[in-house]
Amino acid sequence: MSLQKRIWDLIVLGIFVFAAAFATAPWFAFRALKAAAQYEDVQAISELVDFPSVRRSLTGQLQEDAPATAAEPPSIWRDPLGAMRRAIEPIAPPEPKVDRYLTVAGLWALTRGYAPGSAPTGPPRPETTTGKVKATLQGPYPTIVYWDPNRVRVGMKRPGDPRRVTVFTFQRRALFTWKLVHIRLPREDRQAASRAVTEASS
Repeated sequence: MSLQKRIWDLIVLGIFVFAAAFATAPWFAFRALKAAAQYEDVQAISELVDFPSVRRSLTGQLQEDAPATAAEPPSIWRDPLGAMRRAIEPIAPPEPKVDRYLTVAGLWALTRGYAPGSAPTGPPRPETTTGKVKATLQGPYPTIVYWDPNRVRVGMKRPGDPRRVTVFTFQRRALFTWKLVHIRLPREDRQAASRAVTEASS
């Protein structure tokens, strides 16, 4: 085999490796986020998640199914005691619904396909290298539902209920650096969260 042929083969191989690494980088970013949440690596999570963008995306979803009209406040003429109680009670802002999604435990549940607080206890964290490799290779596996050079969406189906898919959107920030900027919750989870808040406030 001539030297020119070998050089050409190396160039083709390099292009193939570069393209494969570029295309699969978002998938590995998702796996890194899942592992960081499992091992409670806050520093790694902060490097992988654009928290202001993700917070905005979740806040909009959790508000979109809220009741269109709120309960009418008590009237001084129809319910004087209720009106007085409302006037003297301290006005406390409701706890943001989005906060539990952005904790380490919340991200760990989301990356497994569950809603925060509803995920079963995960398997014990492996300590050996072999155990970590086996845990990485175990399903369920995320799937690429959309890909372009700057934005990739990774879907994670809920175990036992594949109709509920949580979609994670990663945006490219550098050649091989991707960051989570959006989480799309299953519609059923958004509706359940809105019902829970409505019942708590009633």
